[in-house]
Amino acid sequence: MSTPGTDSSAETRERRTDARSGNSFLGDVWVNFKRWNLKAVRNPFVLVVSLVQPIIFLVLFTEVFGNVAGGAVNRGIPGVSYETYLVPAIAIQVALAAAITSGVGLVNDIENGMFEKVLVTPMNRTAVFLGKTAAEMFRIAVQIAIILLLGLVLGADIATGVPGAIGVILVGIVFSLWFVAFSNALAILTRDQESTIIGANLLQFPLLFLSSAFLPLDALPGWIQTFARLNPVTYGVDAARSLVVGEDVMTVIEVSWFGGTLNGVVPGVVVLLALDIVLGATAVYLLSRASSSDVQ
Repeated sequence: MSTPGTDSSAETRERRTDARSGNSFLGDVWVNFKRWNLKAVRNPFVLVVSLVQPIIFLVLFTEVFGNVAGGAVNRGIPGVSYETYLVPAIAIQVALAAAITSGVGLVNDIENGMFEKVLVTPMNRTAVFLGKTAAEMFRIAVQIAIILLLGLVLGADIATGVPGAIGVILVGIVFSLWFVAFSNALAILTRDQESTIIGANLLQFPLLFLSSAFLPLDALPGWIQTFARLNPVTYGVDAARSLVVGEDVMTVIEVSWFGGTLNGVVPGVVVLLALDIVLGATAVYLLSRASSSDVQ
């Protein structure tokens, strides 16, 4: 049996701390969920910025490029308007933009000393990360719902109705998890707000434009198609778009095991979940390895 002097694993230390303090894992998650939501309410500027940019994209792209891009869309998905085609892409963009703010929030905690205080509390560090992530998932769900409503106002059609809209929100949440983990890992590694923002934003637009977000893959140059097939945005957009149009429009993985719309949803979600697990585990590992000396 290991002793406190010989056991150096982070997980064991967390279990001992929980036992001494009487904290529960779910209790720690709930405390952090509330804290990050309250922090967002007190500083809504970041939330507004992460929502305004996708709204501008939705309005401008439908008005400026709708007539031009509509022809390419109709060749790939007959009878679907560009507004309908674009709404799932903007929903994924919202998830991506909101995920960037996750790392920025963590950097703010590091810079004002709150992160150091959290590290010395008896809270489970995995619960700290999960509570923070759950708060961000809640806010992302609300933002995607706003985009879907705006899309309907602009003329988009969700063929699968309310269940499809809920499905799009869930796909957006699953998609955002990997980038939330990435931005938090970046925050822990850089411990600098500007570096975190620059690093995350450098990826945002290449990921969006080198994917099936704004045009069908077969309308893009060959080298972009190659990149798009490896791009997580393509899997998220195609899964969400399948739910919106009510048919399988997955452009990368073709399956026929699930039937109809699910053939386009399930493969994308599976790929995103695998990415979530890898990057989520990395972020939790970095958080568990953090110490007060790391963030000073």
